[in-house]
Amino acid sequence: MLFTFLLIVQTVIATALVAVILMQRSEGGGLGVGGSSSGFMTARGAADFLTRSTAVLATIFIVLAILLSAIAGVSRQPQSLDTSLVNQTTNAPATSPAVPVPQQQVPANQTAPAVPIQQ
Repeated sequence: MLFTFLLIVQTVIATALVAVILMQRSEGGGLGVGGSSSGFMTARGAADFLTRSTAVLATIFIVLAILLSAIAGVSRQPQSLDTSLVNQTTNAPATSPAVPVPQQQVPANQTAPAVPIQQ
């Protein structure tokens, strides 16, 4: 139950991290949306917010990944083999019957070649 919840939180964090990274401009200009400097956030303020958001989301993502792997390792059950079919037999034979391989006839005055020749 806890693992499923943390996995969903991890997915939401990953989606938010991708969105925040894609909103940043490569020049560090912020949201990439032009506007006046008297708005809600200036270009520099938006860039600082996105940079801090990226750092926080990345940290949470890494911590959750480590936590999920620890939970998965602790709650892992040992492997078990189903031995209920060991003593049951089937109607079909387990091995196919051996097919005799014909021997090549070599005349008495000749020796057999080292490599069989296809006839």
